[in-house]
Amino acid sequence: MKIEPKKFRVSENEKVRLKQWPTRVKPFYKTDGQYKKVLAEHIKELSRQQGMLYANNRYALLLIFQAMDAAGKDGAIKHVMSGINPQGCQVFSFKHPGAEELAHDFLWRTARCLPERGRIGIFNRSYYEEVLVVRVHPEFLDAEGLPAECLNDKKLWEHRYRSITEYERHLHRNGTRIVKFFLHLSREEQRRRFLARINDLEKNWKFSQTDLTERNLWKEYQAAYEECLAGTSTDYAPWYIVPADDKENARLIISQIVLDTLKDLKMSYPEVSEDRRKELLAIRKELK
Repeated sequence: MKIEPKKFRVSENEKVRLKQWPTRVKPFYKTDGQYKKVLAEHIKELSRQQGMLYANNRYALLLIFQAMDAAGKDGAIKHVMSGINPQGCQVFSFKHPGAEELAHDFLWRTARCLPERGRIGIFNRSYYEEVLVVRVHPEFLDAEGLPAECLNDKKLWEHRYRSITEYERHLHRNGTRIVKFFLHLSREEQRRRFLARINDLEKNWKFSQTDLTERNLWKEYQAAYEECLAGTSTDYAPWYIVPADDKENARLIISQIVLDTLKDLKMSYPEVSEDRRKELLAIRKELK
């Protein structure tokens, strides 16, 4: 069964109602063995494409992951990127901002972590927290030291969406390709995963009272995500709503999307000049 990424892509200016997007779809694998085989094939080709990305040194790829707690962001990153050369890939997780970060605009802390040309950057949460968790918890704005006219701006979130899309357009114009994943988890599946974390002693560290507090704000988060996805999915930096109740299926979808994005760049290894080729042949002869 072929994975068609466009089925999960949010079109530009599309109105999003998450209840209309599935959290589970028919699996793209029939057995656990087939899942592992398909994922391994994706990883092998991703590794090859990464090699060309690095050698080509013209583009960078930024992957952004956002989701409710326990949706599987960490696992997706771990499994999908397992075959990528660590020298060409960096992962950044963004927690609550510190004092230095709060003293700057909300895009500043992530701008420092953008991937260089030839590399893949992964944001586990990102500047999108500023229109998601901060929107659900508007009291967090008080800590950002914003001028009164900003705090009282009725179009605050709309303006932040615009700042984000213009920022991403700037990055795209300069060679950074951006792909954004929202791992769409059902409330019931989150409940099961939370219980599994509590029942497994080795996973107790993953669960806290804060997770339960945020779960109680499920409707508020869903509304914030709907507006965010609709307001910031563009042709040059699209959002993909990935059904996340089946972790293995989600990983196959994500890996296919990343693979297609790299292939669309139509990269190749740099051509070697005739003089350089002669030089290499001479070196080979000397080595033999």
